[in-house]
Amino acid sequence: MSTPPASTKDSMRSTWRTWDRKHWNHNHWILYSLNPFHVDLDRKVPVHAKTDKVPHVSTFTQHVWILTHAAIVLSIHQIWLSATGIPVPFFGAVSYYTAGFLWVVVRELHTIRKLGHQYGFLDGQHERDGIPDYGVSKVLGAGWKTVGGRMLMAVYLTYSPASSPLQAMSSPTWWAWLPFQIGMYGVILDFWFYWYHRAMHDVNGLWQFHRTHHLTKHPNAMLAAYADEVQEFFDMVGIPFMTYLSFKTFGIPLGFYDWFVCHQYIAFTEAGGHSGLRLNIQAASPFESILKYFNAEIAIEDHDLHHRKGWRKSHNYGKQTRLWDRIFGTCHDRIELREDNIDYVNQARIPLF
Repeated sequence: MSTPPASTKDSMRSTWRTWDRKHWNHNHWILYSLNPFHVDLDRKVPVHAKTDKVPHVSTFTQHVWILTHAAIVLSIHQIWLSATGIPVPFFGAVSYYTAGFLWVVVRELHTIRKLGHQYGFLDGQHERDGIPDYGVSKVLGAGWKTVGGRMLMAVYLTYSPASSPLQAMSSPTWWAWLPFQIGMYGVILDFWFYWYHRAMHDVNGLWQFHRTHHLTKHPNAMLAAYADEVQEFFDMVGIPFMTYLSFKTFGIPLGFYDWFVCHQYIAFTEAGGHSGLRLNIQAASPFESILKYFNAEIAIEDHDLHHRKGWRKSHNYGKQTRLWDRIFGTCHDRIELREDNIDYVNQARIPLF
């Protein structure tokens, strides 16, 4: 056990997990109880040369993981309605779906840690940044604010206590639209995110709102929302709201329960993109075949390189696809996830539980 060192705002030093716990506050204890860390301190992480083959992960296992966890949250809501007949009111829906969303996120983080200890991380000669000593409360707060903000907006815009998950999903039309909604949501959200993100890098005066997020050169998934307040707002509700308006403009239906499923796909890719896992995990999407045809599918290394190689000027601005990077000429070549370095024979899988 050690004593906390003097910490500065911009430091990514992460030593607090080794401190004497009498120096911890409630934020440290909450994180300790959730155990969202990218590695266990007492376990080794394999380190690979950049030329070692990288195991491929089928997107099918991602679809199963995402849809199963979304279904659990929706099913509990339905069980409550069927058992009690009591509709869930506005604030009850915000609270429940925020809690359910956070449960899914924590499950993602536990899964990432398991895979990290098994397969290691990209650019493995450098350790992944942990939750910084200075930023414990910021990281913890960013998680619930991001999820809570998205759920508050979704409930306000689309939720009706009179409509149950079962009622919505009993319609064949709901299922017919769902794959298209999931695919389009990722593409449209990424359009708005691309230009907002690129502006943060390119426009004088905006970088100050994004620089905190780039203090990490080797992020872990818990740092996906590590940012200043302006960026937090746009990540939380600004970009999702623009995506919602785009759906309405194009006449694409988007109800609460299908939007919740779309959010799960976005969050899974956001966490994976900041995980640095040394796996060929490409974002799960019903449009993945089309994106791959145009070399516009996104893999874990793409956003990892954005952090590692970029600062004020950068590349790989997309976070759900490479479509807009490909169109506007801001793609960076992959290093470890080059096509000739992928192992399609000895594939990895994402454990469901």
